[in-house]
Amino acid sequence: MTNLKVLGVVLGTLAVYTWVANSIPQLESVVPEELSFGADVTEAELVAAGQALFNGGGGCLVCHGLPTRAPNLLTDQGGEGTIGQRCATRVPGADCKTYIYESLTDPTAYVLDGFDPMVFQARVFSGAQLWALVAFLQDQGGPVTVTGADVAAAAEADAAAPAAGGPLTASMDPLEIMRANLCLGCHVLDGEGVATGPPFDGMGDRIDADRIRRSILDPGAEAAEGFQDQLGTMTPTIADLLSARQLEVVVQFLAGQGG
Repeated sequence: MTNLKVLGVVLGTLAVYTWVANSIPQLESVVPEELSFGADVTEAELVAAGQALFNGGGGCLVCHGLPTRAPNLLTDQGGEGTIGQRCATRVPGADCKTYIYESLTDPTAYVLDGFDPMVFQARVFSGAQLWALVAFLQDQGGPVTVTGADVAAAAEADAAAPAAGGPLTASMDPLEIMRANLCLGCHVLDGEGVATGPPFDGMGDRIDADRIRRSILDPGAEAAEGFQDQLGTMTPTIADLLSARQLEVVVQFLAGQGG
């Protein structure tokens, strides 16, 4: 009888913890799906693909779901409406399509007052994925002007360009590696960066090198204590932008941050 009571307590405890874990809202961490659209792609297909990227693998909600970090593109901003309504008025001489596309490919080009430059690695996305995001954002209150011709031209450019991926810098200095990969756009180290994710300060006191390495290679697998609601928000392709040696340089550097 005693053993049965102990078993019941154990099972009950496990059930409670399972319920708590499942009740924490999480964003699915998925690698953005490649798109095989051609010149005959429809507006509806582009918008649907862009929506999937925005809400999932694109990681857009990491910042655009936090009103203090970046404008919420799906709601009104400063009385100017949603992004599809205000995009054509942001930059003199630039239409909506041009403005959004340039904002994605050059995040520092247009920065709203009161906000930090966007953290976005356009180079890990294909041209079709970028145009799908533009179409989805245009569709938020405005007309979609992205066409199959844009997608076809992007596909030709992708084919002619060197393969995407690989290190963004050849440096082996951990700070230069992290800056080049925009890590400090979400983490703070020695007063530099933005406190959206777990701080790099003191990281070695909280977790070991193996856990740090796993978090970079598979950022959606487990959350840091106190950041469970952000599980899945870190870009799942970040490890693709590091060489094996750079990965270890960063891992060992972060593991050494502590007392």
